[in-house]
Amino acid sequence: MRGRSEPAARKDRALIFEVKGNSLDDGPGIRTVVFFKGCPLNCVWCHNPESKKAQVEISFDREKCIGCGSCLAACPENALDRAETSFIDRKRCTLCMECTSACPSGALSQVGRYLHIDELMAEIEKDIPFFRASAGGITLSGGEPSLYMDFSSNLLQRAKLKEIHTLVETCGFFDYRKFMEALYPFLDTIYYDIKIFDPTEHKRLCGAPNEKILENFKLLAAECSRDGKELLPRIPLIPGATATSENLASIARFLKESGSARVELLSYNPLWLSKLSLLGQSAPCGSVSSPGEWMPVSQVEQCRKLFSDFQIK
Repeated sequence: MRGRSEPAARKDRALIFEVKGNSLDDGPGIRTVVFFKGCPLNCVWCHNPESKKAQVEISFDREKCIGCGSCLAACPENALDRAETSFIDRKRCTLCMECTSACPSGALSQVGRYLHIDELMAEIEKDIPFFRASAGGITLSGGEPSLYMDFSSNLLQRAKLKEIHTLVETCGFFDYRKFMEALYPFLDTIYYDIKIFDPTEHKRLCGAPNEKILENFKLLAAECSRDGKELLPRIPLIPGATATSENLASIARFLKESGSARVELLSYNPLWLSKLSLLGQSAPCGSVSSPGEWMPVSQVEQCRKLFSDFQIK
């Protein structure tokens, strides 16, 4: 079983956990968003925790369970137990998916499936009329699309042949040379997450150093400026982690030095906690301040003002 950052490198298929059409939140116009499964980072507050591992998982939604017992009879490993807090003994589970096939209510479901590129393109092409009517396109998200560099390159090239606008959302933790060869030529827009500026804090809360992320951004900023491509830095506002005056000011200075005039601040969404429970996980204690609460509008405005003070929209 491969780890979080080691998906199989193939041009014709990749591990996807969702293909979402009719999206208005991941780029201009109406978009189809392809969510890849697997990420080199391990952010404590990840809004898509089901995207972290580059392997298939099982989700259990207790509210959907009708108690029929079909899954208990189907499981060959006896890995299901009503007395278990998360219902699934994940140490015994072999991910054979017999239980998900037997579940009539969808309480048990497979998270992630390998899609062939022809299958994925067939789904995307259904939305071409919406792309053209709204100046939309496709967005590669995740997880981290650059983990599947060959597949993502193939997908982007096929999209450009159909004259589809292309956008990638990335955490920035990638091999710069490979990114520039495989993805950059076929991208119209890059959304680039910068979360924590301090390297020690970044490793503590995101699971990896940030030197590569910051260096890649500076190099990309120069390339995009020359080529007229859009590079939009984004910061998820996480109480007690990213949304501190010290961290945001450090990022603002960095963006200013890199020539960035715009930034997107992503409002904190506490729904990641409920997603964790579906996977039988819980948030690390004390990792994020007030993790179950939405961020007050007044705090968001304070964050915006800080960037305005640096003349960054």
